[in-house]
Amino acid sequence: MRIVVDYKEQESGFDQLKIESAKYLSDYAIRIKFSDGDDKLVDFKPFLSKSLHPSIKKYLDEEMFSNFDLTNGNLNWNDYDLIFPVFDLYTGKI
Repeated sequence: MRIVVDYKEQESGFDQLKIESAKYLSDYAIRIKFSDGDDKLVDFKPFLSKSLHPSIKKYLDEEMFSNFDLTNGNLNWNDYDLIFPVFDLYTGKI
């Protein structure tokens, strides 16, 4: 048996989605504006708090977490030390 998936049929428009702007508010929450005009408030605190990995836990330092860049339509911390897929940020499932 051979399974064939045509990914072109499954394209949803998210492949072109980018972050236009992002603003750190407080308590690990970032307001993100996407290229489709949608605006989301993403709470990163649960993700950071639950992580057991030291390279992620270090971002519980609020000063370190709030120091991100917008690079090629993505949120980027410390030269790709921490980055999230745009689709996950858009859906709030990080």
